[in-house]
Amino acid sequence: NLTVEENLLLGVRKPRTGTRAWTVGEMFEFFPGLERRRLSLAGTLSGGEQQMLTLCRSLLGNPAILLIDEPTEGLAPLIVERLVEVIREIRNRGVTILLVEQKMTIALSISDRVDVMGYGRIVFSGPPAELQDNRDVQRRWLEVSDAA
Repeated sequence: NLTVEENLLLGVRKPRTGTRAWTVGEMFEFFPGLERRRLSLAGTLSGGEQQMLTLCRSLLGNPAILLIDEPTEGLAPLIVERLVEVIREIRNRGVTILLVEQKMTIALSISDRVDVMGYGRIVFSGPPAELQDNRDVQRRWLEVSDAA
């Protein structure tokens, strides 16, 4: 079992040509709680801390694109808020993010573009504001129904 710091160091890769590398120090700035736990075994972290560690370790690989699958699932609201801020910062630094998120308000607040899939195909593609205005797509594909 590795410590938080060892996990982060395992993720470090050289940056792509013309890009600046992410650093372990930046990860600790994103999530100060991880720095306080840097010598703790990763297996002892809470679910939220593990989610943060996973995101940071991925970033240290200096990816051009980052798939983030359900990052807010099961997390406390304060952790979700911080995670959303960090995801925005990652996007602002030029990393393309493919976000899979069930909470539409969170997904729309982060996204520049939204694709909605239904039955294995794209049923909507466009800017977040367009989806917010499209009640038909929301009703048909994004709302939970009690119908059995």
